[in-house]
Amino acid sequence: MSLSAVNPEQTIIVSRNVGTGRIIRQDNGIATGSWGAFLLETAFQPIFAFQPGEKPRLVAYEGLVRPSLGGERISPMIFFSAIAAGERLDVETMTRTLHLLNGAAWLPQDTSIFVNFDPSLFTERAVADSALRDMRLVMEEAGIAPGRVVCELTEQKAPSAAALRAFVEALRANGLRVAIDDYGAENSDIRRVKALQPDIVKFDAQWIGRLMVTGAGFALLTAMVEKFAEQGITTVFEGIEESWQLELAEKSGASMVQGYVLARPEIVSPGFGGRVKEAAGAASARQAPSGSTVARTTRKKSS
Repeated sequence: MSLSAVNPEQTIIVSRNVGTGRIIRQDNGIATGSWGAFLLETAFQPIFAFQPGEKPRLVAYEGLVRPSLGGERISPMIFFSAIAAGERLDVETMTRTLHLLNGAAWLPQDTSIFVNFDPSLFTERAVADSALRDMRLVMEEAGIAPGRVVCELTEQKAPSAAALRAFVEALRANGLRVAIDDYGAENSDIRRVKALQPDIVKFDAQWIGRLMVTGAGFALLTAMVEKFAEQGITTVFEGIEESWQLELAEKSGASMVQGYVLARPEIVSPGFGGRVKEAAGAASARQAPSGSTVARTTRKKSS
């Protein structure tokens, strides 16, 4: 990464190059990115912790990329499908950098920041060390303590078990916490959990939705949560959209929850700080009704 000052008469106060892309920070503290014709922005979705006898408490945010093209918002899936394989590592580096810079500027300091890593990109330890060296510099610049950052390993297949272990070792050597994302989908399975012993396991939204609608499925969810808790692993249920799902998530013993029923992702834009406070208060005030049987809908996370 290279850092360069920009004309102080502009609203842009600093820029950073990542591969062929560019990150700009404006004088209002908002960081955005450009990759070719794409504009990249950060959205943060809150994550809440269950508390016995009390309302869920806001404890973390996940950074999600929101791309646009020609002034029109497009899905992250469309954006990433347009990225050449050789550029994917730089693009992911750019999105994490955006989330960290915006997180430092806008999120409460007592909250954790979740950022995604595609394990298929880290083919050897040297690649991981280089990426994490850049990330550490960003964190130092932004004033983010390593322990505040949770690195989510997405469900993609790693080049090898050895490469994945080496990558996780590199994360921990830098003081970062490790999460397995989308547990129950593709390669995010019990073998990955056993091999890596993560700090956190995030359950896949669609998988949770399927299991919650039957008694046997819910019993399986509860048993898995209990098993992970015995190993000291924190559990997060993603994609919770209905009040009855929130109620079942708490009954299962899950540690944390993330989903539209509590708070939607919010793009970092002017006034974001005030909206974060309002959303946190409103979401924490919600309570799941007892005995709800609302039909299930599931929304797949994009990041």
